Amino acid sequence: MDQLPNLLLSGISTGSVYALVALGFNVIFKSTGAINFAQGEWVMMGGMVAAAIYAANAPIGLAVLCSIVTVVVFALLSERFIVRRLPVQSPLTVTLVMIAVAICFKSLVMIVLGKNPMDLPSFSGSSPIVIGSLRIHPQTLWIVLACAVVMVSAHWFFERTVLGRAMRAVAAQPEAAALCGMEPRLAMALSFGMAAAFGAIAGIVITPLTLTSFDHGTVLGFKGFSAAMLGGLGSLPGALVGGLLLGLLEALSGGYLSSHFKDAVAFIALLATLFFRPSGLFGRHAVERV
Repeated sequence: MDQLPNLLLSGISTGSVYALVALGFNVIFKSTGAINFAQGEWVMMGGMVAAAIYAANAPIGLAVLCSIVTVVVFALLSERFIVRRLPVQSPLTVTLVMIAVAICFKSLVMIVLGKNPMDLPSFSGSSPIVIGSLRIHPQTLWIVLACAVVMVSAHWFFERTVLGRAMRAVAAQPEAAALCGMEPRLAMALSFGMAAAFGAIAGIVITPLTLTSFDHGTVLGFKGFSAAMLGGLGSLPGALVGGLLLGLLEALSGGYLSSHFKDAVAFIALLATLFFRPSGLFGRHAVERV
């Protein structure tokens, strides 16, 4: 029981990253109905680009900002010149195309930045904060803070702003929203940009703890997808709850069972969700009138 507080803190930290990745999945799913399997590569690109810019003697703040902008630009270009040019923009077609986009991004990063792992310094030092038996790495606080700020900002954007409500309207009824003056293509581009920014932030804040490499995004993408499914695809609160729950399950299973079971938790959670509650904890069953 002495290690329980540290395991819970580790689970919350890891779960916050999964929640950010799941949020990116949900934003694009809401606008296109497709699963963006390039989300994990955007996470990887965020960490890799920031680490590369920092290695070139740039300030950490500038490296973070340039990394987010770079990933967003690549996401917007993929939407503008690949997704938008598809003859048929069905959810299945977009999903398959984004798998190809993910492979291209992974290969591009490998060619440009190399195969070696890269790192970033902790944003506020690496000396742990000791509170009794609890040892808190300062970067953990940054991860939780980033997750909280992004989640609150996303909720405020979609619930309180005109543009956010318009994007929700496009996701629900694109034809009706177009008649009211909201361009569905603009909403799709915005959703790609937001998802890329969320992914880049996740990759940046986790890199000082775990390092990053060109093949790091695949696992993070899958676990973020599992968190999105667990919470409910299309649900912003579901992304947060699903990510935190998955992170806690991983930490507890790794601490009390074996670290070899840690990565299997995401697979088990995904299978259990698909079997027992396909709509997720906060998702809703789709009802169509025929």
